[in-house]
Amino acid sequence: MTSRLRDSDTEGASNSRAPRRRTVVKAAAATAVLAPLAAAIPARAAEAPAFLHGVASGDPLPDGILLWTRVTPDPDATPGSGRGRDTEVSWTVATDKAFTTIVAKGTTTASAATDHTVKADIRGLEPATDYFFRFSAGGTDSPVARTRTAPAADAAVTGMRFGVVSCANWEAGYFAPYRHLAARGDLDAWLHLGDYIYEYKSGEYTARGTVVRPHAPAHEILTLADYRTRHGRYKTDPDLQALHHKAPVVAIWDDHEFADNAWSGGAVNHTEGAEGTWSARQAAAKQAYFEWMPVRPAIEGTTYRRLRFGKLADLSLLDLRSFRSQQASTGSGSVDDPDRTLTGRAQLDWLKAGLAASDTTWRLVGNSVMVSPFSVGSLPASLLKPLAKLLGLPQEGIALNTDQWDGYTDDRRELLAHLRSRSIRNTVFLTGDIHMAWANDVPVDAGTYPLSASAATEFVVTSMTSDNLDDIVKVPEGTVSAVAAPLIRAANRHVHWVDTDRHGYGVLDLTAERAQMDYYVLSDRTDPAATSSWVRSYRTRSGTQKIERTYDPV
Repeated sequence: MTSRLRDSDTEGASNSRAPRRRTVVKAAAATAVLAPLAAAIPARAAEAPAFLHGVASGDPLPDGILLWTRVTPDPDATPGSGRGRDTEVSWTVATDKAFTTIVAKGTTTASAATDHTVKADIRGLEPATDYFFRFSAGGTDSPVARTRTAPAADAAVTGMRFGVVSCANWEAGYFAPYRHLAARGDLDAWLHLGDYIYEYKSGEYTARGTVVRPHAPAHEILTLADYRTRHGRYKTDPDLQALHHKAPVVAIWDDHEFADNAWSGGAVNHTEGAEGTWSARQAAAKQAYFEWMPVRPAIEGTTYRRLRFGKLADLSLLDLRSFRSQQASTGSGSVDDPDRTLTGRAQLDWLKAGLAASDTTWRLVGNSVMVSPFSVGSLPASLLKPLAKLLGLPQEGIALNTDQWDGYTDDRRELLAHLRSRSIRNTVFLTGDIHMAWANDVPVDAGTYPLSASAATEFVVTSMTSDNLDDIVKVPEGTVSAVAAPLIRAANRHVHWVDTDRHGYGVLDLTAERAQMDYYVLSDRTDPAATSSWVRSYRTRSGTQKIERTYDPV
């Protein structure tokens, strides 16, 4: 097992898809954009410059890491404001938190052109090594954070451990999963599988209809200033800052970083013309994302890329919004139409080639929407409409979720056939989006499974705070899952477990023998001091392509 991070080693952590609005959101005046955020900025902003949004690292390499921060040079230089003077920002990397052994340092300039965000792509580091870093500006130091490089490409790694999260709706609760993952102190990195932010206006997508804490800006985000402001609000969360200060993140986007049920040419939650053009909105969302996230794109404008963790695992990260065809439920065409795509041709070819060429034990796929087939089976009418609402589908009765791989079956068939024909083993999809926890085999033919083969396995983590099925029905937690889970499993024999109700996160632990996901749930998403508890664990043994339950967390 690789050496683990210790909680005592970090210091300085700073202090639905259901909604469908048809009203036209008008552009807010500059003062309206800035006012909500002003109240959220601590009084120490007057002592400019300041690091109010913490620091972060991401995309670890054997010899490098990407560092990130945002400096506030003066009090009115709030995110999205376009204000604030150019500010020199330096960064320092050391092998110890006292910074007695400095291994890298440099200087850059933060300006309004990048919303005063700063990135430093550090190289020349040692593999599988813990480092500490900080930024400085105008005599002010940022919090100190730690990060970790990936193992050498040819290293015989005995184990890796990753936190796994998805669907963090600010207005629906507090981000306790980040706090609990930060407190573990044993993560090599953490994966965010999409919906890091949500685009809705305040009050539109909440916790069972209640705003736990308000968005900034209060209106639906449409412009570059809007997206920057929303990212800035998220980065003030102390639990999110704490996790960014403890381990590097590996992130992909899903739809809400843009708008609900986004596709290459639009989104369900976008009104062309009245809300500007989709191309302008998409470009603004992407620019803000890359400014505010420690993500190193391999291809400009996308999040698909690949990381390697010694001989133990590689991780193919997907972008399932930029290239996809419109969802079949809202446009013409069949889910089986070979001319429709979820991945785009270039990305699918890249994924297939990478999986075939991989020489690691595990082939992980960071996947924002569920790849396993899902039939609603004999769910009662009382649950069909709420389920459709959760998935953002027509509520007159549904057979599948067309926003996921179920809506693009030709891409899925091609990918699974590739895994089978090339005898590619140990492919594990890591998925978010659906606001439920799942442990699935990925069958070549769901209709005949388990007589047909399983080509891969899939671990799906539930939402951190976004409404689950029980929240939409507004019944006590666990009530819906007790009824729905057995029916879902009966109609989907490749599903080993599904929990439709609880909020939480996952911890993925890899060894040469097995990949195991431990599922954790929150006591109350609306409680800033929420506790977490382990609820289930599932694993796939090397060479089996099948899920099995295990009865202890790692």
